Amino acid sequence: MAGGWVRLPDGSVVVALSVPRPGGPGQRVRFLVRAANRARALTRLRNLGLRAVYLRGNTEPPTPDEVSAVLHHPDGLVWRPAPHTETDFWRPVGALRRAAAG
Repeated sequence: MAGGWVRLPDGSVVVALSVPRPGGPGQRVRFLVRAANRARALTRLRNLGLRAVYLRGNTEPPTPDEVSAVLHHPDGLVWRPAPHTETDFWRPVGALRRAAAG
């Protein structure tokens, strides 16, 4: 599991994690989460059913474009396939649940 984090000027953090996609062998998903701290960001992901998420080190911190994407989303939690193409946009987490169920 690759990921990283960045602290924002207001003290909050943006955490980025790449995890295996539920129901898709060999596929990965990149999550971006904005929270008050790293522990809360990971808790938000665990509450979605991603129980084994952890952040060790800061090997793949979010890029400035990724930070901008999560800051402009009302939930502060978005995802997209990893690696992505130019046609892959950031999506709310509800879209991942629908895709996994369908």
